[in-house]
Amino acid sequence: MPNPEMLSGLLDAALGEIALFAAIGLLIGAIDDCAMDALWLLRAARRRLTVYRRHRPATVATLPPPDAPGCIAIFIGAWDEGDVIGAMLCHALDHLDHDDFRIFVGTYPNDPATAHAVETVQANHGKGALVRLVGGSLDGPTTKAECLNRLWIAMRAEEATTGTTYKAIVLHDAEDVVHPAELRVFDRLIERFDLVQLPVMPLIVPGSPWISGHYLDEFSEAHGKQLIVREAIGAAMPSAGVGCAIARPAMQRIADARGGLPFDADSLTEDYELGLRIGEGGGRGVFVRLPTADGRSLVAVRAYFPATIDAAVRQKTRWLTGIALAGWDRLGWRGGIAERWMRLRDRGAILSALIVTAGYLALLLWAASTTLHAVRGSSGPVLDPLLITLCQINLGFLGWRLLMRCWMVWRVYGPHEALRAGPRMLISNIIGIMAAWRALLRYARTPPGAAARWDKTHHRFPVTIE
Repeated sequence: MPNPEMLSGLLDAALGEIALFAAIGLLIGAIDDCAMDALWLLRAARRRLTVYRRHRPATVATLPPPDAPGCIAIFIGAWDEGDVIGAMLCHALDHLDHDDFRIFVGTYPNDPATAHAVETVQANHGKGALVRLVGGSLDGPTTKAECLNRLWIAMRAEEATTGTTYKAIVLHDAEDVVHPAELRVFDRLIERFDLVQLPVMPLIVPGSPWISGHYLDEFSEAHGKQLIVREAIGAAMPSAGVGCAIARPAMQRIADARGGLPFDADSLTEDYELGLRIGEGGGRGVFVRLPTADGRSLVAVRAYFPATIDAAVRQKTRWLTGIALAGWDRLGWRGGIAERWMRLRDRGAILSALIVTAGYLALLLWAASTTLHAVRGSSGPVLDPLLITLCQINLGFLGWRLLMRCWMVWRVYGPHEALRAGPRMLISNIIGIMAAWRALLRYARTPPGAAARWDKTHHRFPVTIE
């Protein structure tokens, strides 16, 4: 067993190496994040000083009607959603402010509860005839992409029977709280763009302000800044899989290129890939933050997100596996500098989590080394001056990162949640680290060509909706 002096030396050496790796990695990530912040701030300042001096910001109230109104198809893949799909459909049918839409719901033969909930809405709701139940021959879970492909086939069959062509396809999940005005926004803007993405605004699950609440912070930045910059610099717009409309011709082009089915049944993140493939084909995507009227709430999708550590890790593992790992293999590195930068950011999430892991490990080693030095009656660990300088710089960047996150949350959810955003960053980091390691292990253990499965989390629908 090493003596205290030898153990202290080993701790100090490990501390120096791991801390230096973490400090350099964190600095690179901080510079990348600050570049994103700077572009967003510059864009916001330019629009405030030029565009908004000549034109009032658009709202749903000032949005002109579509040139050629059309029927909109809403696709919902539903595996094991018997607890929420009925309430979601009723809310959508009661609130969507549009004259012409149909909802296609995909279910599975070994999930009778979900099919029964959809059939109940069809039979008992006054607008139940607008809902299409699309079963399948495969037991679930397959993948969400396989389910969406069945909905595409059903929609095509209906078009052939009725002679009517749908104008756009809207993607939603079974737990989504749809906004009444969203189809009006889609109907107008899909005439100019191939993909229209609305913001996603997570709701806090009762009793879980810290775990479910960390999604508020992440989406406030992602959908309040990052997607805006992505569009501004000309990178492809990834679909969030909910609150997203795809023009019917754009979806058909992708289907034709893939042998008739637009979604890749082997993909875990079919929505993300769909947006990038539209961009690769020359299609235009837009991210729309549109208030209903001056100063009022945004047209956005609201939903509960996972409320426990295990569920959050499972969900983010799927995201990381599909985007950061499988996405690298499936989509490669295409496009110009802006597109490659955005793909690097998407796929860097795994590496970022590993760097943060090293940072936390360095803190533990520093605490252990300091304690051991104190027990031995010697001064604390001697750190390299370069490492000390890097740590000071990173501390400054951390302060800026906290300020930006709190501000982005304040803009959407107000001061109460903004105050929670700082402490929740620790929770976000821990969940990200756990998901990154799980994604790496899962990816490494998956044999080439193995069938993907829909690893979904349990969903809830709000009892009351403000």
